Amino acid sequence: MMKNNFFNNLGMAMRAGKITTGEEAVIDSVRKGEAKLVIVAEDAAVNTSKKVGDKCNTYRVPLHQYGSREQLGASIGKESRVVIAVTDAGFAKMLKKSLENRTEVDSIE
Repeated sequence: MMKNNFFNNLGMAMRAGKITTGEEAVIDSVRKGEAKLVIVAEDAAVNTSKKVGDKCNTYRVPLHQYGSREQLGASIGKESRVVIAVTDAGFAKMLKKSLENRTEVDSIE
């Protein structure tokens, strides 16, 4: 259930125009201080994860690895997406909350 919640929230953020996708665009929004949360697909290439991860560390942007590139893409109505930045603090907070809840839900099942 929580999984859907996360992807639903991502879809809402997309419809609100608060999402940036694609490695270069995401890194750019991290650099500009626009990204409030970055999500990298669990099946992302190692060098992509590292590059985006290093940039997020430098600029202190929270980063989560979650979902497959297909799930991330589908949740925002696009082709598969490997890297997504959320540029709205409210949506970022909501998404982080659904990720934190997820670990508790997963352990119960």
